[in-house]
Amino acid sequence: MLDFAPIYSQEMSMAEVAGRLDRSDLRSLTNEMIDAMQSLIADCTDEDVIFVPEDPDAYDEFAEEEADLELAWTLGHVIVHATASSEEAAFLAAELARGVSMRVRRSRYEVPWQSLSTIEQCRQRLEESQRMRLASLEMWPDDAHLDNHYVYRGTGEKINARMRFLFGLKHDDSHLEQIAEIVRQAQEARDKLGVGNGELVTGN
Repeated sequence: MLDFAPIYSQEMSMAEVAGRLDRSDLRSLTNEMIDAMQSLIADCTDEDVIFVPEDPDAYDEFAEEEADLELAWTLGHVIVHATASSEEAAFLAAELARGVSMRVRRSRYEVPWQSLSTIEQCRQRLEESQRMRLASLEMWPDDAHLDNHYVYRGTGEKINARMRFLFGLKHDDSHLEQIAEIVRQAQEARDKLGVGNGELVTGN
């Protein structure tokens, strides 16, 4: 797993980190990230997917409905959000790598979080996202146009293909702790109710 701490602390820039990576590295990092997420939900049940955690800091500035601004995200919600963001990063990176001239734009589709109600659906979404991201790397030409970039209006930073792909993985990384906390709360709630693997646990 790539340590994003130096980027969060601004000890290193995204450009410095991305400059050390090639397409093979991005492929490996994608597999490691999906494996990490799958590991976090390995022992989850369907009940955990729709469990609403306590999250006093919940705030989604991009929420389409005002009622969802401070909505605590379920496990399914976090997974569809994280995968959509990394898929967007991957496909925009492929455009840059191919030499396509572009300005800042979106290439995003997020699976409706309400449609995920089972842990198998969560696992399938992660596997599907992994396949799509890896496929996007195969779209890169052998001699990728790494000098092709766009300027991010927020910071003036020049973003090339490697950086755009890596931003998706960084976004995934930022949600790992959130996934772990949702899983912890959900399993704690199940333990208190005497529920395991979706069935009520009774005494002898």
